[in-house]
Amino acid sequence: MSRRHAATAGCVLMVTALALAAVPAGADQQRTTSAGAAVPVAPIAPKSSAAPEPPPGMLEAVQRDLGLSPKQARARLLNEARLMPIAARLQRTLGTRFGGAWLRPKTAHTLMVATTAISDIPTILAAGAQAEIVAKSLAELSEIKRKLDDALPSQPLMSTVRYVDIKRNKVVVLSPEPAQVRNVIQSTGVDETTTIVLPSDEAPLPLYDLVGGTAYYIDVTSRCSIGFSVLKGGQEGFVSAGHCGRTGATTAGFNRVTQGTFQGSVFPGSDYAWVAVNGNWRGTPGVDNGEGGTVPVAGAMAAVEGASVCRAGSTTDWHCGLIQQRDASVTYPQGIVSELVRTSVCAEPGDSGGSFVSLDQAQGVTSGGSGDCASGGTTYFQPIGEILTVYGLTLRTTAGDPPPITVTCTGYPSTYSGTLAAGRSAYQPRNVYYRAGVSGVHSGCLSGPDGTDFDLYLQKWDNRSAWRTVATSGGPGPDAQITYTGTAGYYRYRVTATAGSGAYTMAFRAP
Repeated sequence: MSRRHAATAGCVLMVTALALAAVPAGADQQRTTSAGAAVPVAPIAPKSSAAPEPPPGMLEAVQRDLGLSPKQARARLLNEARLMPIAARLQRTLGTRFGGAWLRPKTAHTLMVATTAISDIPTILAAGAQAEIVAKSLAELSEIKRKLDDALPSQPLMSTVRYVDIKRNKVVVLSPEPAQVRNVIQSTGVDETTTIVLPSDEAPLPLYDLVGGTAYYIDVTSRCSIGFSVLKGGQEGFVSAGHCGRTGATTAGFNRVTQGTFQGSVFPGSDYAWVAVNGNWRGTPGVDNGEGGTVPVAGAMAAVEGASVCRAGSTTDWHCGLIQQRDASVTYPQGIVSELVRTSVCAEPGDSGGSFVSLDQAQGVTSGGSGDCASGGTTYFQPIGEILTVYGLTLRTTAGDPPPITVTCTGYPSTYSGTLAAGRSAYQPRNVYYRAGVSGVHSGCLSGPDGTDFDLYLQKWDNRSAWRTVATSGGPGPDAQITYTGTAGYYRYRVTATAGSGAYTMAFRAP
């Protein structure tokens, strides 16, 4: 018998008002379990204050693109705003037992949270969500997908897309040749019961465009879309898709005015980049909603599966859909890009690099997809968190410019110290490395001497011949912090004295 089942049979669920806030007034205050028995539901508490209005332009776009009535669209957005912080809190609480979270149904009034431990059910219910027991944790499924990414050939003819499907508690592989893919899976030693191979002719492509238009231009020949405004220390810039331009490529704005230069770019493998702009340009914490207004960006909390998400791009403007799966791998003609988010939002060439937002929270930048906005399509975005972490960037938000980082490296299980001259680097721990046996969060802290500029880098061995930098904290000043979620493997930190010299303390915590 499968371990996967909703936590409804054998116990009475007392669901909080928060989880059912969209129940219409006057509805019967009871629900039915899978066994057919009616159980009471906690009554909805009256609102203590007026509900916040959805960001401008989002209500109408969600209504249009998801086929909802005005009342349903408003209920969905309000429910997402209430339930998303609960999902994030439960993920931290459950840790390695967390199996994923998703919203359902049309108005998103129910938050489902999966776990591998029955003992977590009371915690999930008390938080205002419904529990589901699964056989594999999200971390275990992600590791299975990594093995398939490595084992499957990089040609699109074998497999175009792979993703973790938390509702099925399996890894899904889309392929035009299912039989060949099943043979490959058998050779990897992966438990075949944890995978599903589906026939598919989906063929995602990066969404760049060689036709002129608005947004921003790369080396005068191609066009992409700005993602989000960022800061690196005092330097203004923005993030976008890596396939839009290589490091060193120059950009011009929508008005053809000289704009900036690509400071970093990764594609394939990932699909992200950041551009530093000149003094003619200044970032704002907003996203164009296609109607002459902007949607404010207040933060970067990741939305769960089933949440609505809207995309801004220079070709098709403003469109919305749903987050379908996270941790998807796509085989483009140029190679595999991993850790993308799969959505039902449409997009077209030129929209690449553009913003994905859920309510007022930045989600990521457009990578590629299939279909179009006339017939519908599937679009993938690169999550914003990895881009900010790798390049040491700070997202511009409505909260204003961030304060300078000041840290004291205490409370970490591993602490090291040393002395560096200007322009020199050191590797910790003790000029070697450490091994993370499981996927999880790496936390690093650096405290350098006052009046200097010391930077911190987290590197991972690529299992071939090189150390690859996976996270950077490089703002001005002597202190730095890194938080990075990574897979099992070998890691090390590099401490660099960019300007000035002296003694430093470096500490870290591994999964």
